[in-house]
Amino acid sequence: MLRALPPSCGPVRLVAVDGHAGSGKTTFAAALAGELGGVPVLHLDDLASHDAFFDWTQRLTDQVLTPLAHGRTARYAPYDWHRAAFPREPGATKTLPPAPVVLIEGVGAGRRALRPWLACVLWVDMAARDAWRRGRERDGEDLAEFWERWTGAETAHFAEDPSHSSANYLVRQGELGFQVRTGPAGDR
Repeated sequence: MLRALPPSCGPVRLVAVDGHAGSGKTTFAAALAGELGGVPVLHLDDLASHDAFFDWTQRLTDQVLTPLAHGRTARYAPYDWHRAAFPREPGATKTLPPAPVVLIEGVGAGRRALRPWLACVLWVDMAARDAWRRGRERDGEDLAEFWERWTGAETAHFAEDPSHSSANYLVRQGELGFQVRTGPAGDR
C-alpha cells in the first residue's frame, strides 16, 4: 500500500509514524521497515534535544527534507541524549538515502508543518497514560524527572498541533502483533 502512494518529497514517499511516547512507534517502524525490504528510518529522537523537545522542524527541513526533495542523500548530526549535546566531531553524521519509501518516526512526525512533505501518516494508537506508563517502565527511575518534563511538553504539543486526526491509518498492537486500519483522515 505504501509503495503505491505517489512520491511526496521529491522521489521519496515520506511516511510518518506518530503517536505518544512509549506507544511502540520505534518497534512498529522497525517491523514496517523490514516488511518493506529494509527501507530507511529517521528517528526524530536524533533531531530533538533536552532543550527543545519539539523545536526540530527547521533542522529536519534543512538537513533532511530539502536534500531528499532534490533526490540527494540527507546528512544530519544526531543528538546524543547521554551527553546532552549534538556531536561536534567531524564524521559524526548519519545519512538517509532518497529511497522510494522513507519512514520518519517519533512524537510529532505527523505535525502540521510536515504534512505537505508526507505521503501518509500512521498513528500508533494507544492512550497517552498507557503509553507513558510503558515508557517509564522501559526507562526506569533514572529518567523519572525527564518523564515529568516530557509528558507536559507532549501534552502541550498535541493540544496545539494534533496529528491523530490527520492520520491515514491507525496502528494497534495486540497479541498477534500490529494491526493497521484506516484512520480518521483515511475515512474522508
